[in-house]
Amino acid sequence: QVQLVESGGGLVQAGGSLRLSCAVSGRAFAWSTVGWFRQAPGQERELIASSSWNGRPTVFADSVKDRCTISRDDDKRAVYLEITNLRPEDTAVYYCNMNEDWGQGTQVTVSS
Repeated sequence: QVQLVESGGGLVQAGGSLRLSCAVSGRAFAWSTVGWFRQAPGQERELIASSSWNGRPTVFADSVKDRCTISRDDDKRAVYLEITNLRPEDTAVYYCNMNEDWGQGTQVTVSS
């Protein structure tokens, strides 16, 4: 029904910033809540932030609340996650989700 594709990850130094993109496509499309998650090796998948069906942003994770924003571009059908002042503990695979659909993830690696 829909496809979600994450992009924007990579290797960055501590203190840098990244803007991750979740592009949503599909003929049968309607906005629902889109969540950004991350999963580090050996850890459970963690909810970071979400954009509601009408685009309302919410950041949940205390570890990033003061340095994270989530936004939506309706024309591009994309939800963005920006994290500033990156730390090594931000290293993880970042996923986006809408309803039961998940993207393949994008790797973020933060070097110290």
